[in-house]
Amino acid sequence: MCNIGNLLLAVGLFFEQATLVRMAAMWMFPGVAVWCVYVVPTWGVLLTGNFRYTDLLGVLASTLAHLGGFAVGMVALRRIRMDSSAWFYAFIWYFVVQLLSRFVTPFAMNVNLSQRIQEGWEQTFSSYLRFWLVLTMLVGAGLWILGRLLKSLWPASARSSEAGDAWP
Repeated sequence: MCNIGNLLLAVGLFFEQATLVRMAAMWMFPGVAVWCVYVVPTWGVLLTGNFRYTDLLGVLASTLAHLGGFAVGMVALRRIRMDSSAWFYAFIWYFVVQLLSRFVTPFAMNVNLSQRIQEGWEQTFSSYLRFWLVLTMLVGAGLWILGRLLKSLWPASARSSEAGDAWP
């Protein structure tokens, strides 16, 4: 979601498509949170001095992709504002990326949790379908809440909401 989200953000900005920018910006929030929990803690090797320079380049690229994308998304969102339907489009985007991840990426990588139950949750869920359904409901609820919060912070004007995907 993170890498393709940056691409979606770039396409939205380049073609002045507010809906695409809103969708990508919304996905930056969980992307940065997951990155902080699962990726950043693995960087301890950099503090020991026992690393290759390619490791450092990977850290820089990862930081730029997550924090840079988040920053650009928030600046753009502040300009174009948030409408009430963005969460729904971001939720549809979730299904599209899940489907692509399931059919295009290797099973072993479990990209976007599209292949199997997240490690550590096997005792809670008896099947991948149940895991996926709960995950999907949480994603939908989270996007709806995030959409409401962002709309309260940067509400779209009535004129821009009526115009649909109009660029301010």
